[in-house]
Amino acid sequence: MITCLEEPFRTLWAGQDPFAAADALQGEVLRALEGRRTLRTEIAGRGYYAKIHRGIGWREILKNLLSGRLPVLGAGNEWRALERLTALGIDTMRAVAFGERGGNPARRQSFIVTEELAPTVSLEDYCRDWRAVPPAPTFKRALIRRVAEMARRMHGGGINHRDFYICHFLLHLPVDANAPRLSLIDLHRAQVREKTPRRWRDKDLAALYFSALDIGLTRRDCLRFLKTYFAAPLRGILHDESELLRHLESESSRLMARYQRKYAPGAGA
Repeated sequence: MITCLEEPFRTLWAGQDPFAAADALQGEVLRALEGRRTLRTEIAGRGYYAKIHRGIGWREILKNLLSGRLPVLGAGNEWRALERLTALGIDTMRAVAFGERGGNPARRQSFIVTEELAPTVSLEDYCRDWRAVPPAPTFKRALIRRVAEMARRMHGGGINHRDFYICHFLLHLPVDANAPRLSLIDLHRAQVREKTPRRWRDKDLAALYFSALDIGLTRRDCLRFLKTYFAAPLRGILHDESELLRHLESESSRLMARYQRKYAPGAGA
């Protein structure tokens, strides 16, 4: 069993079973699945997000594996990813409570509580109207540079996100147009290794590219991202990473087709 409690939970849960205390948290339920509950709660006027994992069972584990997906077995993924991101100097959530117990992966219990990042807005929401109302070019370049720097540092530090979309970047308010501050969130599916495999790096970059398709980025914007991410001259990137560039286009097309099947009007009717 592993537990790590910081204030206010160290005092609030003193003398209690922390797993029972986490399970008893009340607030706005944001997601409720068979094996996981996510909610926002407030303590002494401050917001926190809690994810409580109760074990997903062998059926769900096998279902994920047979579908080619790696199952999320608990909060440990996110805990380790947050620790590594913090060590790498990447702004992210601050975990204030974590616990994990049980050797059986199908029945493992765990929880993680993080401080709310506020005031913030997701990049997806912030950039939604850029096609109609373009931002100042210098500000757009600053944001692209910041996202690319975070992605480079994350992958260079052995982390791949697996849900690397612009909605998972939070822009801190008020906005500093010259040096915008971003925090990376929602790391429950992240993988942490000594070195990020190229396959998983490319999957992250394809997801990021797909999620930014509708905000009016130009080819020059994309090249600017690549130049910052690889920290190399463009001529060399276009030659050395030609396989990645082909993957970005094919994978974004696949993701768009899947999105349209799932969310287009009449889908599933």
